[in-house]
Amino acid sequence: MNASRSARERVRAELTREITEIARRQLAVEGAPGLSLRAVAREMGMVSSAIYRYFPSRDDLLTALIIDGYNALGEAVEVADAAGDPGDFTGRWLAVCRAVRGWALAHPHEYALLYGSPVPGYQAPQDTVGPALRDTVVYGKIIEAAHKAGALTPPDGFPAPPPVLAEDFGRLRAVIMPGVPDDVVARGLTAWTGLFGTVSFELFGQFNNTIDEREALFDHVMITLGRLVGLR
Repeated sequence: MNASRSARERVRAELTREITEIARRQLAVEGAPGLSLRAVAREMGMVSSAIYRYFPSRDDLLTALIIDGYNALGEAVEVADAAGDPGDFTGRWLAVCRAVRGWALAHPHEYALLYGSPVPGYQAPQDTVGPALRDTVVYGKIIEAAHKAGALTPPDGFPAPPPVLAEDFGRLRAVIMPGVPDDVVARGLTAWTGLFGTVSFELFGQFNNTIDEREALFDHVMITLGRLVGLR
């Protein structure tokens, strides 16, 4: 009985993997709003009713793709950070930023699913929150460690965050930057959103006919954002 169950589980896992692979290819052609369980079933040679045993709805399939994407990006960031010198906070920041860009360029349609326009009618479930935080947690740990080591030099003239943000920053701090003061949280959040803004500009064509040396620009912007955080 156990052997039979194990075999069924392997078959199910393999079919689930195949379904998500086909769905990723469909994303590249149709985009997330055009994702269709029936189309995936046709490509697999399955009757449409059979695929619903694996993904009861299109939203369930979208959720699986989103979780896979966040986990893949998170793993790329974790690997990049682990490869560096723990005490080289600037080097770790740049490595993490380059990992985000590298993954996005290698997986543009998955990046668009995660950070592009919302899919009409889709509401991401709580299951996506943990995977979505994987890369952010790494970034927060870099800032937290640099702050504890006294390695952050605040830039001159950066405005203090307004008191109304204290509660929001408290929630953010509790998740990714324990012990970091509000002004550092504010600069860190500015830099993190700047990273994804720069990647999105490149990926979605805003640099077309304007910036040719995009890697050089990216590194310059990331170094500038790192200085904003206070990294020397």
